[in-house]
Amino acid sequence: MQPRRPTAGLRACAIIVMGVSGSGKSVLGHCLAGKLDSTFIEGDDFHTADAVAKMSASHPLDDADRWPWLDRVGAAVGAAVARDGVAVAACSALKRRYRERLAMAAGIPLLFVLLDAHRELLSQRLADRPHHFMPANLLDSQLATLERPDADEPVIALDAARPPLALCEEALAWVLHTAKTGTHGAP
Repeated sequence: MQPRRPTAGLRACAIIVMGVSGSGKSVLGHCLAGKLDSTFIEGDDFHTADAVAKMSASHPLDDADRWPWLDRVGAAVGAAVARDGVAVAACSALKRRYRERLAMAAGIPLLFVLLDAHRELLSQRLADRPHHFMPANLLDSQLATLERPDADEPVIALDAARPPLALCEEALAWVLHTAKTGTHGAP
């Protein structure tokens, strides 16, 4: 007998692990995708070479840089959900209008997991990954850009300082509850 997939009974949806650089989006996203037996989409892979060069040169992206990137990430998420039923993506999604743009481009319901962390932890994590295109000196611009989600958004905020597996289990419980009930309160 085949074990039941954790996504059985879930309506088509995608989980966007969001937050500033260094918060652990990719680690949590990979974990959730593994637990849900679903596709993982790395938002960083959808930046243009010009956008990567801009960030590498310590210049923050502006909305003109972000809109087409969000459209590409959203389209990839929508395609993955159309194919597989569920997808997980790592994408900063720092402003409400960015989250709305992602949802519009995806064309399916999105659930957001915000990884929240203190600046000191984020700075240390960024210092520990010197070969990433996002330099540590852009952290303040990301923190200034971050708009904490409103209560009406389908989001859970988690402390990024916690161990990745604990974050994954808590996020998974919330996602399963939210996707099955259509409400985004605590399970």
